[in-house]
Amino acid sequence: MGVSDAALLVRALAEPETVLALDVESWTALLTMARAERLIGSLAERCAGLEVPVAVSRILADARDAAVEQRRAALWEAEMARRALAPLGCPVVLLKGTAYAAAGLAAGQGRFIGDLDILVPRGWLDAVERALLAHGWEWVKPDPYDDAYYRRWMHELPPLIHRERDRMIDVHHTILPLTARPKPDAAALVRQAVPLDNRLEVLSPEDMVVHATAHLFADGDLAGGLRNLWDIDRLVREFGEEEGFEGRLLERARLHQLTPAVERGLRLSHALYGTPVPERLAKLRSSDRLFRRRLLARDGWGRPTRPVTELAFYVRSHWLRMPPAMLARHLWIKWRRGGATG
Repeated sequence: MGVSDAALLVRALAEPETVLALDVESWTALLTMARAERLIGSLAERCAGLEVPVAVSRILADARDAAVEQRRAALWEAEMARRALAPLGCPVVLLKGTAYAAAGLAAGQGRFIGDLDILVPRGWLDAVERALLAHGWEWVKPDPYDDAYYRRWMHELPPLIHRERDRMIDVHHTILPLTARPKPDAAALVRQAVPLDNRLEVLSPEDMVVHATAHLFADGDLAGGLRNLWDIDRLVREFGEEEGFEGRLLERARLHQLTPAVERGLRLSHALYGTPVPERLAKLRSSDRLFRRRLLARDGWGRPTRPVTELAFYVRSHWLRMPPAMLARHLWIKWRRGGATG
């Protein structure tokens, strides 16, 4: 299939009317990429109302239905967590896809939603853990090394899964691993959170964008990065209409020591999706081009490409999380155990 990278998918999301000129081969590539990047629901929302081929229309309709079901399941899981934790009286802040859906944001329209992610103050972790275990959640990683690693160094408890509903929950106490160089102000994240009608909360608009960029550029290896960058675009477009949002966003980025990640996120979101950004952030830097190359590394069959670039970002993600000596020890232990490198 003669598609060199995922720029086809990016164009379709940014300018949906461009899909009207696609031939059968290009449609196949577009839908395959969208599935691989977990953006098929978002693509379906963007193409709603366009005169697309009948077979494509059916596929997109199925994707919209699946997104609606994911949203329903995600919000129900959030409600189950709320009921389990309500007696504690601690703040419970929804994160990522579930937060977007619960707050009715454009970023939640058609979005793939996987695990339930919540943020609680670190001092409440023990009580939250006990409450969830008492209400049917159980450990996914029973290995003692993994358990100790999460509790000592990570920004979340070891992941839990509900034994009946088979749904995962990640309980965060901050938004980056404790070993990461930036040190976000977790207390400020909770303090500025916005309450919902059901007594759960979501991050403030500015902190939502900061979190999305932190997750993408200050922590991960950019796997699934086009979806996370699409989140950034949707959030900035929606919140950017509020007077003074840009200044508040950059102020919160400084507070959380994440200015480089936020600015890179805005530059790349503008370059790929046309996100409105300040003029000084409208041009890519030379280092951004490698990130762009990694984000678009998908062929017309949906397969990842550019393995050397992928490996470089995999190494980078671990380098960001840990000092060299700790990284070497961690990778050695995981290699000896034959497990993934967490």
